[in-house]
Amino acid sequence: MDALASLPGSLQGFVISVARLSVWLVVLSIIFVPLERLYARTPAKWVRPQIGNDLFYYFFTSLVPAALLALPLALVAKLVALIVPAGLHAWVHQLPVWAAIVAGLVVADIGSYWGHRLSHEWPLLWRFHALHHSAEHIDYLVNGRAHPLDIIWVRMCGLVPVYILGLGSTAGAGPIVPAIIAIVGTLASFFVHANVRWRFGVLEWLVATPAFHHWHHSKHDHINRNYAATFPWIDAMFGTLYLPKQFPADYGIPDPVPTTIVGQMIAPFAAAPVPERTR
Repeated sequence: MDALASLPGSLQGFVISVARLSVWLVVLSIIFVPLERLYARTPAKWVRPQIGNDLFYYFFTSLVPAALLALPLALVAKLVALIVPAGLHAWVHQLPVWAAIVAGLVVADIGSYWGHRLSHEWPLLWRFHALHHSAEHIDYLVNGRAHPLDIIWVRMCGLVPVYILGLGSTAGAGPIVPAIIAIVGTLASFFVHANVRWRFGVLEWLVATPAFHHWHHSKHDHINRNYAATFPWIDAMFGTLYLPKQFPADYGIPDPVPTTIVGQMIAPFAAAPVPERTR
């Protein structure tokens, strides 16, 4: 502790964040590793290709986007306070805490749905999003495999509507709504990527599950389906839901993505053709 106290404040914060993420990684591994061994959808070796990269991305995409989002979200909050009618926020602030939380989760998921969908439909955005779809084996660690600019884009699309509607800080709930959105989104993201063969019946139409999200990672047919992070009925509402009884046969994208972390970070800025989005 004395060594930590001697570090500059910003470095102390970084060390604490890394330590906290390390603890969470241990907890997630204790939960998911046995489940993915006992109920594996696709059996895999203990050390699979790209697992080192995915461990790096677990830390990298937890630290960097969060730091880069702080300033733009603060600016959004200030701008919203200036241009959105005060009456709207006054009404929203009267909502019970539970209603504000539910509304925030739904609004954020609709916003991130469109951010995610545009990441598939706009070639420039797909350059950054392709990294996440490059995984040819899906498990809980693949959740973090993403370009930081891709994460920032989708998170902004989810959080900006929350702040516009005044759910970012309500009288009853304070800043708890964005915090719960982040917690629910993080836990759900690890779960839907898990390499498990479970099915949940009618619940799959209400809450995102591995079967729902695995089809979004399918290599050939349905990569442009199932965009929602939490609520599949949002995909049903916009005509992109696909939820058959079976799982996809294979995962990934047809075009190669660099195997090194440096290559994966700079590939979206290169002049190479945009990786194909399978329809």
